[in-house]
Amino acid sequence: MDEFLAAAIEQAKQGLSEGGIPIGSVLVIDGQIVGYGHNRRVQQASAVLHAEMDCLENAGRIKAADYRRATLYSTLSPCDMCSGAVLLYGIPKVIVGENRTFCGPEDHLRSRGVELIVVDDRQCHQLMQTFIGNNPELWNEDIGE
Repeated sequence: MDEFLAAAIEQAKQGLSEGGIPIGSVLVIDGQIVGYGHNRRVQQASAVLHAEMDCLENAGRIKAADYRRATLYSTLSPCDMCSGAVLLYGIPKVIVGENRTFCGPEDHLRSRGVELIVVDDRQCHQLMQTFIGNNPELWNEDIGE
């Protein structure tokens, strides 16, 4: 398994251990992780702390030229909000652990020049399926249903 996807999965597991939704993300620039994050909407009573947003926040201020060399890893397909952040900062590549549980606007990202690769990782999918089976109302809240 890719070491960066593995790091995102560890973030997802950390979120789950904190009572949150098991989605994790890492931002990689030049082969180094510069930001880690996991969905913390529950833990922080936040409306916006999806894994990717938490990751970008934890990476801190980054120059535009650096974002253009970055790859964002996420255990789950990014939603509209997180995809918007990818476009806003010009992140050229997104690696998605799985998109069977939830599929964000992947075609839109691709149409805007983002290279998006879906790995369809079994562990990412199983984390989400188990969580949703145990917490359907919380999951529906997270995706805006």
